[in-house]
Amino acid sequence: MLEFLIRDAKTAPKSFGYKLRNNLLTLEDQEEALTNPKWAYCFAKDVKGANIKVCQEAAIKNPELAYRFAKDVKGADIEVCQEQAIKEPEWAYNFARHVKGANIEVCQEAAIKNPELAYRFAKYVKGADIEVCQEAAVRDPYWAYAFARDITGADAERATC
Repeated sequence: MLEFLIRDAKTAPKSFGYKLRNNLLTLEDQEEALTNPKWAYCFAKDVKGANIKVCQEAAIKNPELAYRFAKDVKGADIEVCQEQAIKEPEWAYNFARHVKGANIEVCQEAAIKNPELAYRFAKYVKGADIEVCQEAAVRDPYWAYAFARDITGADAERATC
């Protein structure tokens, strides 16, 4: 019985997911990769010779994948990925922090919609506008205090809402 299972496993067609998990993808799998944003991202990242532009178009429909694509895929169009990533504050912050060539001002505008991210942006993103970040952070008393305590150049008098 075991012989039949082993023989069948060797001849059975492999699904895209199976190939992805086992590093068996080839250029022939690109069309199928484009049917799923995460697959398109993984394909562009892992398969040498992948059409980056086409994979990017399929992958960046999701803000997180737009960030990851820009960060992880050589040859990604940073500006196009950024346009999608900034649709959610968390990914705008991550984009500014981790993607070389990010437009800090554009990412900051999107990220500071969340007081915690305004604090983190000021603390961890080189080139952040401290005043703009503090204005956003003071909407929440916890982040207003943390901002005044931790951020060099913060206005301590604005630590209250």
